[in-house]
Amino acid sequence: MPIYRQLLLRSFRPTLILLAFLVALGVYLYLTHAPVFWAGYVAIMFFYALVFYTGSAAAGLRQGNTTTDMMLAGRNIPLFIGIFTMSATWIDGGYLNGTAEYTVSQGLVWVQAPWGYAISLLLGGLFFARKMRHYRFRTMLDPLEQRYGKRMAALLSLPALMGEIFWTAAILTALGTTFGTILGLDSSTAIVLSALIAITYTSLGGLWAVALTDTLQLFFLLVGLFVVLPFALSHTGGLSATIDAYSQLKGSAANLLPFGEGFQEWGNQYWNWWDMALMLMLGGIPWQVYFQRVLAARSEDAAVKLSIGAAFICLIAAIPAVLVGMIAAVFDWKSIGIDFAEPLFAMPYVIRYLTNPIVATLGLGAIAGAVMSSVDASILSASSVISWNIYRPLVRPEANPERLMKVIQRCVWIVGVSAMLLALRAKSIYALWALCSDFVYCILFPQLTTALFFSKANRYGSIAGFVVSLFLRLGGGDGTLGIPNFLPYPMVENDVVLFPFRTLAMVAGFVTIIIVSLATQKNCPPTILVKNEEKTDVDSHE
Repeated sequence: MPIYRQLLLRSFRPTLILLAFLVALGVYLYLTHAPVFWAGYVAIMFFYALVFYTGSAAAGLRQGNTTTDMMLAGRNIPLFIGIFTMSATWIDGGYLNGTAEYTVSQGLVWVQAPWGYAISLLLGGLFFARKMRHYRFRTMLDPLEQRYGKRMAALLSLPALMGEIFWTAAILTALGTTFGTILGLDSSTAIVLSALIAITYTSLGGLWAVALTDTLQLFFLLVGLFVVLPFALSHTGGLSATIDAYSQLKGSAANLLPFGEGFQEWGNQYWNWWDMALMLMLGGIPWQVYFQRVLAARSEDAAVKLSIGAAFICLIAAIPAVLVGMIAAVFDWKSIGIDFAEPLFAMPYVIRYLTNPIVATLGLGAIAGAVMSSVDASILSASSVISWNIYRPLVRPEANPERLMKVIQRCVWIVGVSAMLLALRAKSIYALWALCSDFVYCILFPQLTTALFFSKANRYGSIAGFVVSLFLRLGGGDGTLGIPNFLPYPMVENDVVLFPFRTLAMVAGFVTIIIVSLATQKNCPPTILVKNEEKTDVDSHE
C-alpha cells in the first residue's frame, strides 16, 4: 500500500474518536434541552473533524524527526502554502471580531490593525525576511542569541512568549463569543474543545500540520465571510446605503485616517493614534509566528514573496469584517427584538440574526477556521522558542534532537493549555490583542533590528536598551494589566496617557543600544552573525 494512503487511513481512527465524542456531546446537549443551533453544531462537528484529520495526516508528512522538521517543515514549505499559512496566521478571531467590534464602538479610524499588520508584513518581507532566511536561523531569537548571548536572548524571549500567549487567548475568546451567540453553546466548552483539537494535531505534526490545516481553514474563512455579506447588507439597504448611514452616524470617525475636516478637535488623541499605528506597523514584525514561516521558506526569494502575498490577503479579509461592523452599527436591532448593547458581539450577532441558518453556518465555519489557524501557529511558535532558545542553551545544552522534539511537543501542551485558561477569564478581545504587539514593539523591535543591521551591537547595549525600554513603557501604565502610570508623561486624560510613550520607549531603547554598544566595544567586543550550519558553539562568546 502506498505510504500516503497508509497515512490517510491511519488518521481515520483518531478522527472517528473525535467525531464520536462530538456526537456524544451533542446528545448530552439535546437531552439537557440546551438552546443549541443544531444545523450549525453539526456543521462545526464535521469541520472540526476535517481539520483534525488534515492535521493528523500531515503529521506523517514530516520528512524527518528533527527539530528543523518539526519547527520549520524541513525548510521546504511551497510558496503557495507559505502565503496561505502566513495569511491564516494573522487573520485570526481577534482580527475579524476585533475589527468588527471597533468599527462599531470607536469608528473606522481606530480600526488600525488590518492595514497596520499588512504594512508590517510588507516591511518584514522587504527588509527582514531575506536576511533572516539567509542566515538559516531556526527562530527569531537566534540572531539575538548570537549577538547578545544565550542569557540575554532568554530574557528577551519573555515578551515574545507573553505576546504569543496573549494572542492565543484573545482569539480563543473570539471563538467562545461567536459560538455562544450563534450556536447557543457555552463559550467555555467551545474554547476548551477548540484549543484541545488544535493542540493535539500541532503536537503531532509540527509546522507541516499547521501549514496544511491553515490552507484549508483560510479557504473556509474567505468563502464564509463573503457569503455572509449580501444577506446582511440586504437588511441595511445595500452597500452604498450602509456606508452612507455609517458615515452619518460616526462623522469624522468613519474615515480610515485622521486627516481632513472633522479632526481638528482630536487634540491629544491624534498623537495616541499615531502611537498605536506605529506599534502595529513595526510591532507586527518581531514575532516568532511570522519568522517561523519566513525561515521555513524554500529560498530567500520565497521568504520575501510569501510576506508580500500575505499582506494583500490580510487586507482583503478585513473588508467583510469592516462591513459587518458597519452593518451592526446602523441596523435597528430593536426592530427584531434584539438588545444590541455590546459591540463585542457585532460579528456573531450579524451572522446569527441577519442571515439564514445555512449562511450562518458558513459564517460560523469562517470564524472557527480563523481561530484554529492562528491557535495552532501561535502555540507552535511559542513552544519553538522555549525549547530552542531557553531549554537548549540554558537547561540541557547536550540535548539531542529526539529530546528536543519531546520538549517541543510538551511545550505545545503547556502553552496551549495556559492560553486556554487565560481565555476563559478574558473580558475584551481587542484589548488583549492590541497588548500582544505592545511589549514586542517597545522591547523586541529595537533589539532585533540592531542585532541584524548594527554590526557593533553588543550584550551591554542590549541590556541597557532592554532596561530603558521596559522602564519607559511601564511608566505609561496599562489598564489591561492593572499597572498605573508612574512617570510624568504629558497628555493625560481620564488617567489614560495619550502621549506616544510606546514609540518613545522603542526609540529610546534603539538609541540606548547603539550608544552603549559603541561606548563598550573594548570591554564587550561584538559578535558577528554566522549561518546556522557554521555555528559550532553559540555560547563561546559568553
